[in-house]
Amino acid sequence: MTDEGKSSLPSPPATFDSGDDYSSVAENSPARLSVGRSGPRLRTETSLQFRADHAAARDAVLTKVSQETIDELDLVSIKTLVSNQDEYLENPNKGRDISAETADVLRSECTVNPDVQIIVCDGLSSTAVENNIRDLLPMVEQGLKSREYDVGTSLFVKFGRVNVMDAIGEELNAQCIVNLIGERPGLQTAQSLSAYMVYNPVRGKSTAKKTVISNIHSDGLPPVEAGAQIVEYVEKMLKHGGSGLDLEN
Repeated sequence: MTDEGKSSLPSPPATFDSGDDYSSVAENSPARLSVGRSGPRLRTETSLQFRADHAAARDAVLTKVSQETIDELDLVSIKTLVSNQDEYLENPNKGRDISAETADVLRSECTVNPDVQIIVCDGLSSTAVENNIRDLLPMVEQGLKSREYDVGTSLFVKFGRVNVMDAIGEELNAQCIVNLIGERPGLQTAQSLSAYMVYNPVRGKSTAKKTVISNIHSDGLPPVEAGAQIVEYVEKMLKHGGSGLDLEN
């Protein structure tokens, strides 16, 4: 503080100086760094980009994965205990389980006792599913089959949360299950997908027993590369008989 009681710290720059210390970070990060200002306000360009990113995040949550995508990937479609989008957002527990009727459909239409079961969940970002799953899912399926694992019938789960994998894996008696799910969108990206994997899935399985690969999208971990990593992890789980902390230990 100066003698007059005012701060001696300099005011933030009104514009971004590409020669300052932040330049290399700002150029290589999607974060909003050194965006500058116009007087006391954000610049118009920055403000409009913020609004666009916010709208994209809302759309990712509220829109649906297209039937065209589900059909193209030959996925058997089921849903959780959730009835609609509002209930999905307000009651997460219903997105973690399936009804007895749905379980009967699974056992009648899908492979039972597979080495690996794969499910695709809309989660909190249909955009993430639409933008990544066409590259990711075939990579995982083909990679596992090339290693002679018995891969179950791939599923699409509407209104699915992460732990619905436990219920589905239990009903199909899968040794291992992989959940490819759209993650909560943010202002940096609405396209991020994650892959959760668990060995010996049963309802109530601890989160610590799950393995996850996150940030799967074109500006993060590319889907094809993520697919190869998923196959490697699944093989480790099946060989060592564990996942999550059990696999790490």
